[in-house]
Amino acid sequence: MPVIIIGNGISGITAARHIRRKSSIPITIISEETPFFFSRTALMYVFMGHLSFEETQPYEDDFWKKNNIVLIQDRVNTIRIKEKKVVLEQGEDLIFSSLIIASGSKPKFFDWPGQDLKAVQGFYHKKDLKSLDLWSKYTEDAVLVGGGLIGVEVAEMLKSRGINVHFLVRESSFWNTVLPEEESRMINYEIQKHGINLILNTELKEILPTPKMDKVGRVKTSKNEIIKCQWVGLTTGVRPNIDFIKDSGIAFNHGILVNRYLETNVPDVFAIGDCAEHELPPEKRSAVESLWYTGRMMGETVGETLTGNRSIYSPGHWFNSAKFFDLEYQTYGRVASKPDPKEEKQLVWKHSTKNLLIRLAYHPDNHRFLGVNSLGIRLRHESFDRWLTEKRSVKEVIDLLKEANFDPEFYIKYENEIGLKFKNKLNEAIGT
Repeated sequence: MPVIIIGNGISGITAARHIRRKSSIPITIISEETPFFFSRTALMYVFMGHLSFEETQPYEDDFWKKNNIVLIQDRVNTIRIKEKKVVLEQGEDLIFSSLIIASGSKPKFFDWPGQDLKAVQGFYHKKDLKSLDLWSKYTEDAVLVGGGLIGVEVAEMLKSRGINVHFLVRESSFWNTVLPEEESRMINYEIQKHGINLILNTELKEILPTPKMDKVGRVKTSKNEIIKCQWVGLTTGVRPNIDFIKDSGIAFNHGILVNRYLETNVPDVFAIGDCAEHELPPEKRSAVESLWYTGRMMGETVGETLTGNRSIYSPGHWFNSAKFFDLEYQTYGRVASKPDPKEEKQLVWKHSTKNLLIRLAYHPDNHRFLGVNSLGIRLRHESFDRWLTEKRSVKEVIDLLKEANFDPEFYIKYENEIGLKFKNKLNEAIGT
């Protein structure tokens, strides 16, 4: 009997490739979305004309046959645990020896009146790309709802086609629940600089139809303002895609509950990626993490277990990166948006005229380096990951900043200026 993997995103495909490298176990991958794996993060570049969809697929179509991996494009209706059976919507039921659920996420909507009208959608799946491509031809004004990373991507996509974008964000500043005030303000500026109508402290109240009642025509905000539009993007986050397991006996909360080995409550059934919820999350990590690199790590972990080396999922130090139009963001370790002064102090350098910033966090008692935020300056992941592991002091990190710069050769370097300011601020903070 084969290992069956539900989902062909980065988690499921990594698990399949890892298993195949170490064994000849039969593998079957099921996906409703597409027969072949593609890079979901590249969808925006397909829309903007930088890539073709085929260029988002890193493997040739015959790769799967050559590696004895069976691909099935179908919908999973349910899982019968006692029979070890996956029930498909169209094809025959499949029997498994081990099951890996890597079904990813789906857009999160909040039952707004009018959300089922035509030209109202999220942006996550390939079909969402096709839908947006179609509606963009008839759209002069678009409304985006939700202050997350997907919303910024879609804003850039729409703007690339000359569409007016009205961006509703309920917070007082973009991403200020994640970032300190200065970084958040810099992102506000970058979004607005590119012609986006960023509307803060505002939520969606209702989506209103055209007079013919066939599609969206306007939205009403929480301030009772009316915005005319021909398309609405609901980019208010995602949730685990697990509806098909809810009557199966597999335990779930927000996502499918897994232990440190990514095992569910059912023997031989695993869950990885966006659909998994960790019962005991690694220290200072979220129970559900919808990130590309954590999905890949989970796939590798399960691949190890199913080829004879039962392994604990260990994602290491937190890191993330994003791009807000032209402004690149990176973070390594932990930097609080509103730090507790007993637990964390911070040093900040911001360029006087350019949108550039570095923030270092450290413990006030032992001065141990805790994390870094960077906007506009590229940093080397390897350096910060090592310094966090070695529990370096913030002074040592300041002295080594040049090592961590990853900007191209002819970029202006600011480490001397940054280091001098940080040393002065650190001396003031510790009273020397």
